[in-house]
Amino acid sequence: MIYRAIGIMSGSSLDGLDIVFAELSESAGKWEYEIRQAETKEFPGELKAKLQSAGQLSALEYLRLHSSFGHYIGHQVKLFIEANNLQHQVQVISSHGHTVFHEPNNRMTAQLGDGAAIAAVTGINVVSDLRAMDLALGGQGAPIVPLGEKLFFGDYKLLLNLGGIANISAANDTDYIAFDVCPANRVLNMLAEEAGKTYDKDGLLASKGFVRDEVLFKMNQQPYYTRPFPKSLANDFGVETIYPLLKQANLSTSDALRTMVEHICIQLTRSTGRLLNTFKETRPTKMLVTGGGAHNEFLMQRLQSALSVMGIKLELPSKAVIDYKEALIMALLGVLRWREENTVMHSVTGAQRSSIGGAVWMGQEA
Repeated sequence: MIYRAIGIMSGSSLDGLDIVFAELSESAGKWEYEIRQAETKEFPGELKAKLQSAGQLSALEYLRLHSSFGHYIGHQVKLFIEANNLQHQVQVISSHGHTVFHEPNNRMTAQLGDGAAIAAVTGINVVSDLRAMDLALGGQGAPIVPLGEKLFFGDYKLLLNLGGIANISAANDTDYIAFDVCPANRVLNMLAEEAGKTYDKDGLLASKGFVRDEVLFKMNQQPYYTRPFPKSLANDFGVETIYPLLKQANLSTSDALRTMVEHICIQLTRSTGRLLNTFKETRPTKMLVTGGGAHNEFLMQRLQSALSVMGIKLELPSKAVIDYKEALIMALLGVLRWREENTVMHSVTGAQRSSIGGAVWMGQEA
């Protein structure tokens, strides 16, 4: 079977709205993909500010933003379809939404971007709320992409995504394990903005700084890092816990960035070591890296240096996969939901069972 789907991702780093139009094919359980069109639509300043502060809104204002952001996504998808002459080609749209609240202990997660609004604007069937079922079953609801990684990138036993939050996945002969490791681009970008930059291109500012060991020690002592997996992080861990530790120390921007890069590398190295202990036979020697952080040359150099002692080599896929892997997998999860097949693996999230996640909104008339 061949499916043509749009996947939409709004990550915690707030880089913009990632939209991917992909052709997905399945034969005898084997999935293949082709990214036909992809684009990142930068958020207007006012909308970005609203998304950043959404956690402080009243219930009424939050729901208003949920609706307006859904309509915004719908209109951006319409523009994307028109610009790429995709009319009558898209079978389903799958939207992750923008995560604001994430409390697995309370079986609750909340992503902005009303799926019904997207369906109403586009006239195309929409899948949204992809995490909710797993949370209801007692799972972490995160990371959300491992099933797609397994189906699309099964040749890799170790995968790393350097987004607003860094998350890592590992597969052995019997299990697939994945979890959020630590804050990444969201905090790096917040620090770069203090120097008037959207992000630290190539890690140039960080490369000129010095690691401040006293701050780094406090960052690495956070209880989350010693918790066993399955586990996941809310965006506010980086914004309200890690970032303030850097700010309270009165560091220069370069020193703060350099210290944050070292923090990311230390936590990823420790997590990789724990995962390697799950491999009872042949240990993997390569790790696929995607996400915006893969373009940060300094971060990648430091990470490769740290992981080389374990015999791990970092590998980068095509630029399209680096930038749009998560949106691509959202398209796949939407198709799997449409086929009424599992979208979440309980071995990853710790839920009672694997599940078919996602609400379906019919954009077309019967």
